[in-house]
Amino acid sequence: MADRTASITAYWNAAAAAFDDEPDHGLRDDHTRAAWSALLSSWMPSAPSDVLDVGCGTGSLSLLLAEAGHRVTGVDVALRMIEQARLKFGTAGLEACFLVGDAMKPPTPGGRFDALLSRHLMWTLPDPEAALREWVTRLRPGGRLVLVEGRWREADQSDVPYVPGAASLPWNGGIRAEALAAVVRPFVSGLHVEPLSGNPALWGGEVDDERYALIADL
Repeated sequence: MADRTASITAYWNAAAAAFDDEPDHGLRDDHTRAAWSALLSSWMPSAPSDVLDVGCGTGSLSLLLAEAGHRVTGVDVALRMIEQARLKFGTAGLEACFLVGDAMKPPTPGGRFDALLSRHLMWTLPDPEAALREWVTRLRPGGRLVLVEGRWREADQSDVPYVPGAASLPWNGGIRAEALAAVVRPFVSGLHVEPLSGNPALWGGEVDDERYALIADL
C-alpha cells in the first residue's frame, strides 16, 4: 500500500505542470468556467458554507466556490498541485486553506463541513469505499456529498499509463452511476444523479463516455 501511495503521489506531482491544459481542469475558457460555476451553485448549500474539496488538484473548482462566497478547504496528495492552487488563489486575492494529504483520510481532524466535493478522484483510490466511509464523517448533520464521476475511457483506448498496478485498483477507469449510487446509499438519507455527458461546455467539447454528478444528503 505504501509503495502504491508513493507512486500515485509521484504521478500527480509530475502531472501538475500540465494539469490545467485540460479544458475542464484549468477552466480557462469562459464558457467552460461559467458552466461549472452554474453547476456548483446548484449543488452547494447556500453561501457562506464550509466546503471540503477532496482531490482539489490545482484548485479550479475551489476558486469557483470561494468566488461564490464559500469557505473552502482543499486537500490533495500532490504538493505541486497544492502549490498551484495557492498561487491561483493569491493571484485572485482570495483565501482558502490548502492541505497536502491523502484523500482517503483528509488531514482535517475535528473539522466538520457543510459539503464535500470530489471530482474525477475515486478511480485513483486504492479503497474508494473506505474513503466514502471516512468522508461522511467529515460532514455535519444534513451535510451534502457531491461526487463528480464517470466511466472514463470506456473503449480502453488510452496509451497513457497511470501507476504500476493500476489495473488492480477497485474502480480503475471509473464507476457507473448506478454502481456508485448503490455504494453511497447506505450512508445518506437521499441522493440523485445528474447526467453530465450531454453538456459539451463542461468538457471543452463533445464526450462519448459516461459522466455524471451524484448529489447526496446525510
